[in-house]
Amino acid sequence: MNGLANWMEKYILPTAAKIGSEKHLVALRDAFISMMPATMAGAIATLLNAFMRDFPNTYMGPDNAITTFFQPVIGVNGIVWTGTLAIMAVVFSASFGYNLAKAYDVDPLSGAIVSLVSFFMGIPQSASLAMTLEGTLAKDAVKVLTDSGATVTTADGVQTLNTAGWGYFKFSQYMGASSLFTAIIFGFISVLIFAFLMKKNIIIKMPESVPPAVSKAFAAIIPGAVALYVSGTVYFLFEKFVGMPIIDWVSESIQKPLIGLSQGYGAVFIIVLLVHVLWFFGLHGTNIMGPVLQSVYGTAMVENSNAFQQGLEIPYKWVAGSFEAFVWPGGAGVTLVLLITILIFSKRADYKTVGKLGIGPGLFNINEPVMFGLPVVLNPILGIPFILAPLATATIAYFATMAGLVKPVVVNVIWVMPTMISGFLATAGDWRAIVLTAVNLVVAFVIWAPFVIAANKTQIDE
Repeated sequence: MNGLANWMEKYILPTAAKIGSEKHLVALRDAFISMMPATMAGAIATLLNAFMRDFPNTYMGPDNAITTFFQPVIGVNGIVWTGTLAIMAVVFSASFGYNLAKAYDVDPLSGAIVSLVSFFMGIPQSASLAMTLEGTLAKDAVKVLTDSGATVTTADGVQTLNTAGWGYFKFSQYMGASSLFTAIIFGFISVLIFAFLMKKNIIIKMPESVPPAVSKAFAAIIPGAVALYVSGTVYFLFEKFVGMPIIDWVSESIQKPLIGLSQGYGAVFIIVLLVHVLWFFGLHGTNIMGPVLQSVYGTAMVENSNAFQQGLEIPYKWVAGSFEAFVWPGGAGVTLVLLITILIFSKRADYKTVGKLGIGPGLFNINEPVMFGLPVVLNPILGIPFILAPLATATIAYFATMAGLVKPVVVNVIWVMPTMISGFLATAGDWRAIVLTAVNLVVAFVIWAPFVIAANKTQIDE
């Protein structure tokens, strides 16, 4: 164990530290974190509607008293969801532009505006309707529309009417999580150009007597305009030569395949392994892997929440919330169980002291006291179960979810939610989630206990 630890500390740790501090990835991570007020409000709205509308409708019928009584609240929840999770890509584009511009030490508000506008420019403004034309009235209606600029295509006997109009955006298709990757790509393109020109001082300079707010606004005109024209040109040329909007191509060719790969057991295993190996060396593995967890699994999480809110089929089995709910209950490494085993089996005074102090925060998934207090970090005895326990819980939770033994996670629950409650709420009230969490805690206990007992025989390093 010591040889492996020394090798990883020499060759892996420096690379991991560089990745964790890389400013573009930090900006991406912080962009998702900055959206927390919106995402949590949308999650609360989804969760409340599950208990006020979906459960009563399922078990008591559509005209039940509970849903009728809470109808005004259900309506408000729908409005909150519309302005949060339903437009996640819009909110993200502004948040990402702000954080990326901040990373380059240029005006973050201008960066947010440039990123947001760059994203909106690529949203198609068109609609299509598949229809079978019968009778004179239908043909006359189509003639009026085609005279106004609409086109009709025929395939397999079905005629599709295609029309376009300024200001028509496909809300559900382009503003939600399905467009997050496009928001990331054009956030990078536009803000990097903006920051480059700002740094090169290619700006409109105002006299010192001009108020700072006005001066900043004028300074951003040239960099912002160039960035947006470059983004607009990319959108135009891509659609001209590829034949489809880039936002559709990114969603179909990049985002969906990546999320599809994330649903495999191998991807989940690697993510859990990397998170805990990094933690073992004292690096915040969850934060370092945050860009992957949020951009891929987080996107799937929002898609699930939106589908659940609209009563549609849940598209993904494994999402970001699955890790929080089932893989590391009590904190990375399932350290809540470590604290319990210490209080039961440990004969070391230092361990028992940390156990008593850490059990309170551990109930709310805060494990820094035990990670650095025992410590678990760089501890060759405790490092083994710290990595093995979450790999075991991930395996159990993954196959239980895939087999339909527990419903997929559809609600983004705040990470400090106590363990047994978290999975229940995340699955919108599936009681089997409590059973799964309990099984994982028992398995983690079996893994942790022998190592805590073994630690009794070690000498405390004075």
